[in-house]
Amino acid sequence: MTAEPTATEQGARSRSQHQRRKRIVQAAAALASRGGVEAMQMRTVAERAGVALGTLYRYFPSKMDLVVAVVSEELDLLEGSIERRPPRTESPSRRAVEVLMRATRGLMREPELAEALIRSLLLSDVKTDFGDRMTGMLLRAAAGSGTQVPDGDPRRAAARALSSVWTMEMLEMLRGHATAEEIQERLETVADRLLTDF
Repeated sequence: MTAEPTATEQGARSRSQHQRRKRIVQAAAALASRGGVEAMQMRTVAERAGVALGTLYRYFPSKMDLVVAVVSEELDLLEGSIERRPPRTESPSRRAVEVLMRATRGLMREPELAEALIRSLLLSDVKTDFGDRMTGMLLRAAAGSGTQVPDGDPRRAAARALSSVWTMEMLEMLRGHATAEEIQERLETVADRLLTDF
């Protein structure tokens, strides 16, 4: 009869699993930043992360699950940046656009990774919380971090629509059809019209 693991042992195992998962996601992001989603071969990711292929599949059953995890990691970085330095402009719509432009600049530091992430969001069957998280960031920026915006509130739909416009504008930029300045100008126009009730 084996003894149940102690709380300390369970905590150590949990930390170890969290660190392993983080290594895998970082390895996948590094590969995607050099060659897009095509470079994120599961075997290559496992080798780079220093884990067995079976271990990788236990954490991420498919490549798209892994892409979703990389997207989530990028969103964590963006949210952290916004918490540390909230947008300061007076207009709610301009604060929302500032969040989107920070996301744009962050992603464009690694264009291959940005293209992989945006493309996977548009084409993946794997459910992600990307839209909800971007909407939440835009709402906190536009309405103020302490303001609660309930699910049925039209402001939530407006922020979601602005997030969708940004995703399509990112595609235009990645294809070389728009500059950051052009995207910002269009986002400001759309945000001024969508976020009138803030």
